[in-house]
Amino acid sequence: MSCFFIAFLSQFKLFATILNLSSINHNDTIVEIGTGKGHLTQALCQRCGHLDSIELDRKLYEYAQAKLSHLDNLCLIYGDFLKYPLPAKGSYKVFSNIPYFITSQIMEKLTQAPNPPSEIWLIMEKGAAKRFAGLPRENVNSLLLKVSWEPEILYHFRREDFHPMPCVDSVLLHLKRKSVPDLPLNSLPAFRKFIEHSMRYGMWGRQGLLTKKQAATALKLAGLPSAFESGLTLYIQWLCLFRCYQRFCR
Repeated sequence: MSCFFIAFLSQFKLFATILNLSSINHNDTIVEIGTGKGHLTQALCQRCGHLDSIELDRKLYEYAQAKLSHLDNLCLIYGDFLKYPLPAKGSYKVFSNIPYFITSQIMEKLTQAPNPPSEIWLIMEKGAAKRFAGLPRENVNSLLLKVSWEPEILYHFRREDFHPMPCVDSVLLHLKRKSVPDLPLNSLPAFRKFIEHSMRYGMWGRQGLLTKKQAATALKLAGLPSAFESGLTLYIQWLCLFRCYQRFCR
């Protein structure tokens, strides 16, 4: 069974369950990536003030257009979401059951937009969601993401919840945008280099960017446990050590 198709949620009772996990209300503008057969679209319209739903497949678009024509707060758009211009101003949120094979492109577009959404809920493959959330350990992308976003896996689906049944496990990933990023965005390239170097050569040592004493002192002053104490370094520790490096070692 191929993992590169689009699976639709087939259990209608799940819509209320997963939407109840969101903060969507009648004042919200929502963007949906992939209208599909319109089941989730209809449920979203009952919750939000306005919904823009983008569908690339012509037959699905026409099917949804006929089925959902009675919804006056829905704008159906035929086209490719990756080419769709996100709202240039104003607040909006995103809730979608996305095509798994373009997960990375969708995440990049949403999280790096000039006017990003305030919150995002994406149904995606479990392994991808864990990598974005930095589970079981942080990676370069999860650390960079957490500068501006708070990722959390909210719900675990059964494969039987979808039709056709996918060959991978699926979850609902929530991302909430931080009101103030933890670092200035122009320092992200330096943060990336710091992470990549430290993951390759170690935080300290002959090729490390900090001495062991510098790292230990910085974490102690911040009230944080020692890095690598448990074999894992948390995002907040990475952030503390990078700030130490910026201040004293560049």
